[in-house]
Amino acid sequence: MIKAAIFDLDGTLLNRDESVKMFINNQYDRLHKFVGHIPKETFTTRFIELDNRGYVWKDKVYQQLVDEFVISGITREELLQDYIHEFQNNCVPFANLIEMLEELKRRNLKLGIITNGKGQFQMDNIKALGVETYFEAILVSEWEGIKKPDSQIFIRALNQLSVSANESIFVGDHPVNDVQAAKIAGMIGIWKKDVHWSAVEADFIIDDLAEVPLIIDKVSVE
Repeated sequence: MIKAAIFDLDGTLLNRDESVKMFINNQYDRLHKFVGHIPKETFTTRFIELDNRGYVWKDKVYQQLVDEFVISGITREELLQDYIHEFQNNCVPFANLIEMLEELKRRNLKLGIITNGKGQFQMDNIKALGVETYFEAILVSEWEGIKKPDSQIFIRALNQLSVSANESIFVGDHPVNDVQAAKIAGMIGIWKKDVHWSAVEADFIIDDLAEVPLIIDKVSVE
């Protein structure tokens, strides 16, 4: 009997790739007087490359951009602060996010999020998606002092929800930090397909968040 569903954020609930594209295009337009000497496509493409799907914090990204493109009139720190304050205005959810959460709530499942990243930044993004109130436990690695794939952050979330690992599913896009780590913690590991990975070992694989309730149905009758 599944009693809880816990989710990763970036690449699972938040379409981070699309959000980043939207943000960096908007940042270029807003700060054109400082970066207009760089072709827009060059600037945005290089940001996405350096960002490395979020695994490089933006202080290093902007330092590299400032150095490479000889950006003047605005500092690396000012560019970083713009990112921190403005990214939340560019958050793109994956399809069927709200509908899926509504269905799980209708079934009285307990819901949680475990995400690596900066505390307030990630919370701002969760609020921007309009989903904060669906979750009874939200764990962000900076605030927790531990991060995925450490099993302790999964156990901490389970404890907050008062459920056991074998009563819970975890949905994420990263094969190691999400799926493998959740399985090690004793949870059912569900991989949300991501074009950057292949041949991922998971208990279930989904293309769309709408499939999550269907998997819960399947597990419940096994």
